[in-house]
Amino acid sequence: MIDLHLHTTASDGRLTPAALVDRAVAAGLTTMAVTDHDTTASIDEVTQLADTHGIRVVPGIEITAVDEGRDVHMLAYFIEHHDAGLQAFLGAQRELRITRVREVAARLAAHGVAVDVEALLAKARAKPGTAIGRPWLARALVRAGHAVSVADAFDRWLGQGQPAFVPRIGPSPFDVLGTVHRVGGIVSFAHPYVTKKDALLAPLAAAGLDAIEVYHSDHPADVRERYHVMADTLGVAVSGGSDFHGTGETRATLGAVWLPPHEFAALEARRASISTTPSA
Repeated sequence: MIDLHLHTTASDGRLTPAALVDRAVAAGLTTMAVTDHDTTASIDEVTQLADTHGIRVVPGIEITAVDEGRDVHMLAYFIEHHDAGLQAFLGAQRELRITRVREVAARLAAHGVAVDVEALLAKARAKPGTAIGRPWLARALVRAGHAVSVADAFDRWLGQGQPAFVPRIGPSPFDVLGTVHRVGGIVSFAHPYVTKKDALLAPLAAAGLDAIEVYHSDHPADVRERYHVMADTLGVAVSGGSDFHGTGETRATLGAVWLPPHEFAALEARRASISTTPSA
């Protein structure tokens, strides 16, 4: 069983790398990719632990791009994750995240909703490479009694159009595509049915997009079929995974969504066609 979309506490997941590997073993995964947001901090630990159970780990990441003020998530696979240029790029991404979290906290405070953002930032700094984001604030709102759940926190405070929403700034999807290809990785457009930016798919495919995430927990069968046809039409491969964040979060069933082996083989073939230009 192949799952190429998993998260840990290095970004917004609820499970440590060790706990995630334990869950992967229990679910029967044979190949997995941890795709934390804008950080590769958990890859080495997950790889080492998974190897003892015979599970293959594909080095991955979920990079946040921006198009017209909207988040566009780009999944990168087979990356040279220690590359200095890539790490500099990701470091800049995490700094943008910190700036945004502080701005969101300030807007919450202006509405009489207190969140100790510096405590959250200190927790993130305690583990170098950790990427903080709005889910951290959402959980803080739940703990403080300002929301009944993470979803409620987004619905009432943090989501687009809500009082504490701060628009994202950052690189374009095309910039992300170039950055990942330079380090020998391939790029898949994450959960397009959620992102609702289908107009980007054709121009990104023309620019070298490698895949579309067809198999995802938020993609029912008819949606998977539609995006599979679109991938075939655009001449790109297909990726897939659960987008698992951990028990207590949405998409909490590990093993419910997986990528067929022949689709994974197509991704590996795309990887073989990418030439790397690693940084020192």
